[in-house]
Amino acid sequence: MNGADTAWIIVATALVLFMTLPGLALFYGGLVRARNVLSVFMQCYAIACLMSILWLAFGYTIAFGPGESGLWGGLDKIFLAGVTAESLSGTLPEVLFFAFQMTFAIITPALIVGAYVERVGFAFVLTFSGLWMLLCYAPVVHWIWGGGMMSDGGIFGEIGVKDFAGGIVVHETAGLAALILAIFLGPRKNRTTPPHNPGYVVIGAAMLWVGWFGFNGGSQLAADGGAAMALTVTHISAAAASLSWAFWEKIKYGKASVVGLVTGTIAGLASITPASGFVGPIEALIIGTIAGILCQELVNLVRNKLKIDDTLDVFAVHGVGGIFGTVMIAVFGQGAWMAQLGALALVGVFTTLVTILLIKIVGAFTSLRVDLETETNGLDITVHGERAYDMTS
Repeated sequence: MNGADTAWIIVATALVLFMTLPGLALFYGGLVRARNVLSVFMQCYAIACLMSILWLAFGYTIAFGPGESGLWGGLDKIFLAGVTAESLSGTLPEVLFFAFQMTFAIITPALIVGAYVERVGFAFVLTFSGLWMLLCYAPVVHWIWGGGMMSDGGIFGEIGVKDFAGGIVVHETAGLAALILAIFLGPRKNRTTPPHNPGYVVIGAAMLWVGWFGFNGGSQLAADGGAAMALTVTHISAAAASLSWAFWEKIKYGKASVVGLVTGTIAGLASITPASGFVGPIEALIIGTIAGILCQELVNLVRNKLKIDDTLDVFAVHGVGGIFGTVMIAVFGQGAWMAQLGALALVGVFTTLVTILLIKIVGAFTSLRVDLETETNGLDITVHGERAYDMTS
């Protein structure tokens, strides 16, 4: 065990959990109507709790168990069987590696929340998220990070796919699942209501930015120069994408919005995620600058041209950002084109099939969408019996 590595990953684990609670919850919560903000908080918080238990039970062993098939890790480490405080994973206590990866398993299904807010059934959220994490996310983790079929020496040859912190594993899978769910749900009855609290959005985005240092810097799994570079390029990409998004808004609409600025931040963070261990500051500047414009145009395509109500633009920002960053690894010569594109295609098909199957199965047992009266009155009071703002008290 290396004490410095261990100390850094303890901090990184806390930072990645901070991304979901409260970062993502505030970012998403500020974007919805006032009558739905508590439902967003509830969905993010409950997902964090449920994914933690499921990761302990089955997720970790599926993703990082010693399975030799290349498809999944098996069940040898179910409920952390055989893992003690002295067990090591590289230079880290294995239980710490488990906890760090658990925070990724929390935020990935939580990202999907943005696609279905304001109209989804709470029971569906929990059931779908749990099954999706185990049957879609965890196997993909094994394929790419757990020594599975897409890693070095796998189906792509000696050099496998390069995905440093989750462009494919986290952002492509969550983005595609979000898009598919949005299509199945159909649009909200009222799509024109503006964000009820842009201040929440800015605070949440700022928390995500800070937490992303743990997300990308921690993925080095060591306290060294690689972690420092990953942290630095993450920051540069986020800054560049924020400005390019705002600049593009100003050109197109005459005004740069604060919600646009911070959405650009998230686009830059998602785009640099897969490449953060392989590029330097100049490449990060290029990735971020392009991401702010590219993701904004995809928001317009999905929302206005395809008429898909991916409510908080999960696919256009996270999905497209993660895919773009994965491709840029090959552009900058740090990965093989066949591996990068092949992994994107295979994971994309797998995610699509599993997501559709789970929607059909879970939807047969629990309501996918709330009724019109519940949607009109808001999920806070109707589903959870609470209001975020009581103006009479």
